[in-house]
Order: sequence, then C-alpha cells, then structure tokens
Amino acid sequence: MTSEPTHQALTVLVLCTGNSCRSQMAEALLCAAFPGRVRALSAGTRPQPAVAPQAILALQALGLPTSTLHPKDISAVTGEHIDLVVTVCDNAQESCPVFPRQTARLHMSFPDPHGQSLEAFVSVRDTIRERLVPAVRDALGLKA
Repeated sequence: MTSEPTHQALTVLVLCTGNSCRSQMAEALLCAAFPGRVRALSAGTRPQPAVAPQAILALQALGLPTSTLHPKDISAVTGEHIDLVVTVCDNAQESCPVFPRQTARLHMSFPDPHGQSLEAFVSVRDTIRERLVPAVRDALGLKA
C-alpha cells in the first residue's frame, strides 16, 4: 500500500502564542502520524525567536526530525490552503485570525511547558500525541 501523494495531503495549521513548544511538537507529531496524508504547519500569534531546546529534545527522543522546525508568525501561513486550524492554547484560540475561506477549527488546550524541565516537555508531548492526533484524525475523516 502506498501513501497518497503529498500534493493531495490535507493541511493542518497548529496555532499557539509563542510557536516554540506545544505547536512545534504538534506539527512534528502530526506529520509523523499521517505521512503523505497530512501536511502540518505551525505558527504563533506572538512567536518566540527560537524553538525551545527541550521541545527539540523531546521530539528527537522519539526519532522525529526537527531540522525544519522554526517559529513563524501567523502572517507567514495565512496565504496557505488550510483544511483544519488547531489551537493548542486559549490565547491563540481567542486571537485566531479569520481565513479567506471557511476553515474547520479544533481547540485543545495543553499546559505550557516553557521554562520547565525536559520531563515536563515529554509529558506535554505525550499528551499531544494521545489526545490531539486522534482528534485530528477524526476531524479530517482519516482512517487509522
């Protein structure tokens, strides 16, 4: 069985405030969970200068690629065709922009591990994987 071509992949935008922890981990986890079927992007309403090193370590511990992860302002992705917008913090949900076409939305708030230990990042990573991945699968109508 082959994957669907990337050009047919559904695009999921994960929004957070700083785009340095939760949304970056969600982007990597969604890409890994649905290769060729989902193109995950992340952005922030007030992006930080860099991805948190602990987020990178938490993802690398699962063998996930991290070299392309970097914080982006929401304006960097507003021109993209987005199939689903996922907000992972309450602030991003409240300030989520309006997109040119009607876009499905999903909100799941996760604790912000910024400034905490690697163990806190791993815990949030695992919670995102356990809760968000199945929710995105259901929202997009993907088969397991």
